[in-house]
Amino acid sequence: MRRILVVGSSGAGKSTLARELARRLDLPLIHLDRHYWRPGWTAPAEADFRAEVTALAARPAWVMDGNYASTLDLRLPRADLLILCDPPRLRCLARVLRRRWAGRATPRPDLPPGCPEQLDLQFLRYLWSYPRRSRPRVLTAAATIAPDLPVVRLRTPADTRRFLATLPTPPP
Repeated sequence: MRRILVVGSSGAGKSTLARELARRLDLPLIHLDRHYWRPGWTAPAEADFRAEVTALAARPAWVMDGNYASTLDLRLPRADLLILCDPPRLRCLARVLRRRWAGRATPRPDLPPGCPEQLDLQFLRYLWSYPRRSRPRVLTAAATIAPDLPVVRLRTPADTRRFLATLPTPPP
């Protein structure tokens, strides 16, 4: 495994898992949020972001964390593994609330400078609707674009622990 794509709802544990995978497998870590957002939560032009994702996906090795369905066609064909972090939405909501409270004074390492953690109604709607709207899009895209791509679906912390137990342990 040299290119691992990690997707899932907000609060699903994507960034945490991606960091651990990159550490254990000694792979470069790419948080797509850091490449997408500009200071003040400004979105880039779609063509610019697609060009950047094309270049990122062309790298020989990576763990890439982020949804961005509009770029799945660029990333899925290059991936060796797709991991769908898919806990129940109440767990995702609780994690987002805890993360927001814990990080109120410290910026998240997976967000770019000038983009402090936000919690608004639009974000909460996205989180809540992820299982119904976004998850099927991801799975359909994977089946269509990269039908032979292995998919690992992690619903519980125990699923994640079992999956990580199959990977090499990094040197101390």
